[in-house]
Amino acid sequence: MAIVLVLAVVTAAATAVRSTWSPCGLSMLSTVTPLAEAGRGRRWSRTAVWFVVGAVVGGLTLGALMAALAALVALLGPSLGVVLGVATVAALVCGASDLDLFGLHLPYHGRQVNERWLDRYRAWVYGGGFGWQIGVGLATYITTAGIYLMILLAAMSGEPLFALVLGAGFGLVRGLAILAGRSITSPDSLLQVHRRFGVLRQPVRLAVAATLLLVGVAAAGAWTGIPGAAAATVVAVAVWVLSHPTRSTSPVDEGASFDAGGTPLRAPSAP
Repeated sequence: MAIVLVLAVVTAAATAVRSTWSPCGLSMLSTVTPLAEAGRGRRWSRTAVWFVVGAVVGGLTLGALMAALAALVALLGPSLGVVLGVATVAALVCGASDLDLFGLHLPYHGRQVNERWLDRYRAWVYGGGFGWQIGVGLATYITTAGIYLMILLAAMSGEPLFALVLGAGFGLVRGLAILAGRSITSPDSLLQVHRRFGVLRQPVRLAVAATLLLVGVAAAGAWTGIPGAAAATVVAVAVWVLSHPTRSTSPVDEGASFDAGGTPLRAPSAP
């Protein structure tokens, strides 16, 4: 099962990074910044700590769910072949979903955290609360089908403790994304950060989609050897070519608009 654990970690890392480019993730880089916190008379560093703590707790919440599923799989005792076969198909489907193959993708939802918390509650409440919702992965915008693949792989590992730790790690990476806004102390620096994120949005999207497809190829190779890897590679290449990956049609990328140089055409929506 070692290969399943490795593929789960790779998927979790890619998913956590990609999720930073969700509308909610981007809006955090507008509303929970040194500039914004100073305007509210609060210290950003303290809010950021609570955000990261909340994100880790959120990741542990997701991890607890994955651990329960892993325990169930352990009781069922599927063979390694079954596990790798499921992982192969799931990874290729998730990669195709992220590339919007034929305009189709797995179900997403567009919920954002409640921006009214910023005015109603203390920093530790909205910092920790926003962090938890970001860290749990399923409470706000789902930007990549990798979240589904991560849950599946963690469950199929049959290792509850691993699944719990994986969830915590996922939440930590998501929470640490708040540090990307540590330099936002003026309107100009806010624009510069979002410009950089705008430039990276599409490359990151494609890199994560490619990672999911490669997870499928690796699982197929571990499942049936070279023939399986070759067949999965053919499928992955076909998905990539047919999906026209140079453009993005996914609704999860509509929370903020950027021009060709990455400059925001409109401000990201509130988190």
